[in-house]
Amino acid sequence: MKINETIRFLRKQKLWTQDVFAQKLGIKRSLVGAYEEGRAEPRLDLLQKMAELFDTTVDKLISNDVTSVGSSEKFARGKEVLVVTMDSQKKDNIELVPQKAAAGYLNGYADPEFVKELPRFKLPILPQGTYRAFEISGDSMLPILPGTIVVAEYVDNIQHIKNGKTYILITQREGIVYKRVFNYLNENGKLFLVSDNRHYAPYQIDAEEIVEVWSAKAYISVQFPDIDSKHEVSTEQLAGMVLDLQKEILDLKQSRK
Repeated sequence: MKINETIRFLRKQKLWTQDVFAQKLGIKRSLVGAYEEGRAEPRLDLLQKMAELFDTTVDKLISNDVTSVGSSEKFARGKEVLVVTMDSQKKDNIELVPQKAAAGYLNGYADPEFVKELPRFKLPILPQGTYRAFEISGDSMLPILPGTIVVAEYVDNIQHIKNGKTYILITQREGIVYKRVFNYLNENGKLFLVSDNRHYAPYQIDAEEIVEVWSAKAYISVQFPDIDSKHEVSTEQLAGMVLDLQKEILDLKQSRK
């Protein structure tokens, strides 16, 4: 590999977009593009920054032997690029992956035409970042109900997964999975997936099966959670409570006269 091909290869192994890589280096995205296309060559100080980001040395970086560079390749998932859509102000949209599109997402996540056809929206309350929304099926994460839309932020490095947090995982065998995740990558190269609904058994998954990782940040639902039957209040009881409250207010007003 030439140096431009090595840089592109290692960036993709880290699952970084050109924008993310440029931010880490403190340069413009267009300059990253120029390096990866062979239209320019990075200075020595920039090569040193790249080597640090790739957990290697400059010598190995320019040796054209990418198999000796860093340790990120053991967690590679073959992802090419993160495809996003933008509004007229060049700001990222939030693309929605509904249940009916879930099966196709595994093959279409890197296809600009597929992503462009997904519904999209804005959620101004979220901090700056790259987000995607997924409609959840099944009841493994109760009280999050089936049909709930989970809004999640893109995680550019699988090793950044934090124990006990909930994530949307795009997996090669199971497609879209929403679970509470525990990170054992450094120990055995696996993630431990746990459902909040204890009727579902926890299980492990190899890092190589993960295509994308999204950290859950918010959810949208048109269904309100049901009250536990042991504590359920009937309509008659609610009406009685309202009448009692009205009587208390009336008595309080009369006592002040």
